Amino acid sequence: MLPFLKTKTALIFASLLVLLALSLGGGLASKGVDTASTYENLKLFTEVLSIVQNQYVEEMEPPKLLQGAVRGMVNSLDPHSSFLDKESYREFQVDTSGSFGGLGIEITIADKKFLTVIAPIEGTPAHRAGIVTGDRIVKIEGIATEGLDILQAVKMMRGKPGTKVTISIWREGWTEAKDVTLVREVVRVQSVRSREAEKGIGVIRIRQFQERTAEDVESVLEKLEKNGLQGLILDLRGNPGGLLTSAVEVAEKFLEDGKLVVYTEGRVKQQNMRLAAHARRPRLGFPMVVLVDKGSASASEIVAGAIQDWGRGVVLGTTTHGKGSVQTIIPLSDGSGLRLTTAMYFTPKGRTIHNKGITPDIVVEPPAKAPEPQSAELPKPQSEAEELKKDIQLQRAIEILKASQILGKNREKSRTEAQAR
Repeated sequence: MLPFLKTKTALIFASLLVLLALSLGGGLASKGVDTASTYENLKLFTEVLSIVQNQYVEEMEPPKLLQGAVRGMVNSLDPHSSFLDKESYREFQVDTSGSFGGLGIEITIADKKFLTVIAPIEGTPAHRAGIVTGDRIVKIEGIATEGLDILQAVKMMRGKPGTKVTISIWREGWTEAKDVTLVREVVRVQSVRSREAEKGIGVIRIRQFQERTAEDVESVLEKLEKNGLQGLILDLRGNPGGLLTSAVEVAEKFLEDGKLVVYTEGRVKQQNMRLAAHARRPRLGFPMVVLVDKGSASASEIVAGAIQDWGRGVVLGTTTHGKGSVQTIIPLSDGSGLRLTTAMYFTPKGRTIHNKGITPDIVVEPPAKAPEPQSAELPKPQSEAEELKKDIQLQRAIEILKASQILGKNREKSRTEAQAR
C-alpha cells in the first residue's frame, strides 16, 4: 500500500510542477517570481502531503486533500477570493440571474473571520425574520462559521425550497447570540421598484444590480417623465452590489456622454479597464439625490461615486460598505472554478473605495434604535408605510429636491424679468 501512495504523491507533485511551469511561463515570471523558491516550497507541500497520506488516522483520497490545500491557499488571500468545487461552480452561475434558492442574505467576511451580513434582500425569509446589516452569523445548523469561506457558508444556507435551516445571529449590543429558524424559498429578486414620493419627485429603489436592471430603470424613468418628473431620488441603501456592467449602464443614464464612470487596475494588463458613459439619452435636466448606507456595497458604490465625482447629484446617508475589489470567475480544467480578486476599482477622480467606502455629501444618520429585548425572536421589519413615515433620510432628500425646484423657478423668473427689461 505504501509504495502505491508514494507513487500517487509523486504524480501529484509532477502535476503541480507542470502547472507551475505553465503559470511561470507567462508574464508573471518577468515580474520577479522566484521560481527556485517556489519549487522549494512545493517540496514542503508534497512532504506534508505524503505524511498525511501515509500516517493520518484515516485514508484520504488525493483529490480531496488537493482541493483542501487549494481552498486554504485561496482563502488566505482575501475574503472575496475562493475556490469553487464543481457543485459550487454550477450553483454560482445562478447568482446574477435574479432567481435562486435560499434565505436572501448577502454576506461577507469581516475582520478576516466573522461571517457578516452586508444586507438582507427585501421580501426574503431573512428580511422578514428581522436580520439586518451588520449582523454576524456565528453558526449554521450548529456548526461554527469561523474559518468558513463565503461560498461554503452560502452552500450551507441554500437548499431545497420548503426546508428549514437554523442560523445563530449575534448583533452589537447583545450579550449572546440568538437562534433563528428560516424556511428556504426560491428567492426572486425584483431588482427595481419605483414610486412618487410627492408630485414631481420620483423614487427609484435598486435592490441589486442584475442583467436587466438598466432596462428596468429606463422603463421606470420613462414612466416618471410622463408624470412630470422634476427631481429624482435614487435609493441604493441596503443594495449589496451585483454586476459591474449593470452599475455602469445605470450610472450612464445620468451622466454626459464620454464621462468616466469607473476604472479598474490590476497586475494583469487585461484587468485595466476604463468604463465611460455612452447612453443614448442621458437624463441631465433634473436634480438628483442618491441615498446610501453601510449596506450599500460594490456596484452601488460605483454608481454613487460616479454621480458624486461629477457633481450630478447629492449623495446622502451614511458611509457605504467599502468593497472596491473586482472578482474574476476562472473556470478550471476539472469543472471547478476560481473566484479570484484580480483588480481594484476607482471612482472617476481616482478615489479608492476599498475598506473606506463613499462618504456622503450630507451625512444623515438613521434614528438610534432603542435597545432590543433579549427575546427568542428577532424584531420583525415594519411595513413600507410605517418605514416611510420614519425615514428621515428620504424626507431630507425630498426637502433638498423641493429646495432645488424653488431655486430653479426663482432663477427662471429672474431671467424672464431681466429679458423683459
